[in-house]
Amino acid sequence: MSKHYDAPRLQQQRTHIASVAARLMADGAIADFDRAKRKAAISLGLPENVEMPDNAEIEAEIGVYQRLFQGDEHSKEIDELRRKAVDLMVILQPYHPYLTGSVLEGSAGRYSEIDLQLFVDSSKEVEIFLLNQRIEYSHSVPRSERAEAVLTLSMDDTDCNLIIYPIREERVVFKTRSGKIRPRARLDAVRKLLLSPLGELDKCGDGA
Repeated sequence: MSKHYDAPRLQQQRTHIASVAARLMADGAIADFDRAKRKAAISLGLPENVEMPDNAEIEAEIGVYQRLFQGDEHSKEIDELRRKAVDLMVILQPYHPYLTGSVLEGSAGRYSEIDLQLFVDSSKEVEIFLLNQRIEYSHSVPRSERAEAVLTLSMDDTDCNLIIYPIREERVVFKTRSGKIRPRARLDAVRKLLLSPLGELDKCGDGA
């Protein structure tokens, strides 16, 4: 059977995986894209070497699922996560905090983590600051080679990842695996999102 003949079937598999993975992430069962893809493929009875959808495909499906099945409840959850992000960004103002990821973009689920980018001369500065503030944290594995460290802490039962970069990286444009520019927002921009009737990123700018 030719690859050309298989193309529609392979695309259908990708779409099914993206749909199931999106539901898992939107419902808060799984926060990690790769884990959600693997879980979705297994639930669909597909082989381990199946062609997986990219993260952008899953993000699109998450948006569809949330609009159809979660509505106002999801909007309230996003607002609550953004308020927690604002509270933490206020504390971390000396370290140039930016909100990024699903909480900013509006695709987060109830149990999603808050991702903040910090830009400092050394990650030790942030660690010492947290110790002085008596804020407990742990080290997590960086998702990017550019990141110097990732410190994870809990804020009102929500995990928050402080992704620390060298200060020279602040002007760098970060991109997703699919090549899209990754939105980020400073404190003032996140506050504007909370005041926006729709709470949409493109209404308030990314603040970068």
